[in-house]
Amino acid sequence: MSEPVQTPQTFPTRIFSGIQPSGGLTLGNYLGALKRFVEKQDEGIETIYCLVDMHAITVWQDPIKLRQQTREAACGFIAAGIDPARSILFNQSQVTAHAELGWIFNCIARMGWMSRMTQFKDKAGKNSENVSLGLFAYPSLMAADIMAYKATHVPVGEDQKQHLELCRDIAMKFNNDYGVNFFPIVEPVIEGAATRVMSLRDGTSKMSKSDPSDQSRINLTDDADTIAKKIRKAKTDMDPLPDHVEGLKDRPEAKNLVNIYAALAGHTPAQVIKDYAGAQFGTFKPALADLAVAKLSPITTEMSRLMQDPAEIDRILGEGAARADAIARPILNDVYDIIGMIRSRQV
Repeated sequence: MSEPVQTPQTFPTRIFSGIQPSGGLTLGNYLGALKRFVEKQDEGIETIYCLVDMHAITVWQDPIKLRQQTREAACGFIAAGIDPARSILFNQSQVTAHAELGWIFNCIARMGWMSRMTQFKDKAGKNSENVSLGLFAYPSLMAADIMAYKATHVPVGEDQKQHLELCRDIAMKFNNDYGVNFFPIVEPVIEGAATRVMSLRDGTSKMSKSDPSDQSRINLTDDADTIAKKIRKAKTDMDPLPDHVEGLKDRPEAKNLVNIYAALAGHTPAQVIKDYAGAQFGTFKPALADLAVAKLSPITTEMSRLMQDPAEIDRILGEGAARADAIARPILNDVYDIIGMIRSRQV
């Protein structure tokens, strides 16, 4: 058996992030994740992007729809600009290191840490006794997703920041428990004007693919007319846009639309306000609709083209999984050595 491995004090920069394939991709996924993923890919940093289908089954999924949604999400990544040759793109269940390290982290994490996760409380509601154990353990599997690659940076939205803090706690406890400097302490990457895109029907709620109202979101599969109609019907107030960003403070719907415009245009919200100060929404919404159609329609068209060849998408995911496993398996083997597991089977 190999001796526990002591790693260097510094870790190569590596980005990991994932999206659940439980429903269609939305504008929120694009602005909060995909657009930023593409930008990171172009920064010359190793980038690993995962469709976290094991997380998806923490609530029941129809098997046929899950396969379809996984392929559709992969098409969304590629259509948005992720190059499978430059980034690693795969679905989580094809790399078993995620589940294996997830169990080890279940044994490292403390019940008290898990119980404080606000997202579990929100999703479980009053029926916490009836939800799956997987939903409760979701954050430790998320930590395993990241640490299986010794990722140093994770692009996340504000709503995932608590989970990333738990990942840091688990990594530190593992290192301290075994007297090693094995796992890096990951850093969140929270950037952009619309890191948390809100519902078009309620500016205080996150845009979600699970919202019963399709009018609450823009789907990446929506055609140009549908995108324009949804923006025109988006909830707003009666006042014109202010002449400074601070004037959006108590206007969640107005703030959301300004942030969406800023993120799509690559501007700051302050720049948008400067350009549209005093404008009524009858002026601003059509401008936003034109911008959204210009940015999203090419993605929708490319997604549709890619979905015509599911075998090719499966090939891309399988190739990405092989590349991901080549990174994760040696790391997991070192973990087994560190914690004292016998590894004598010849493979």
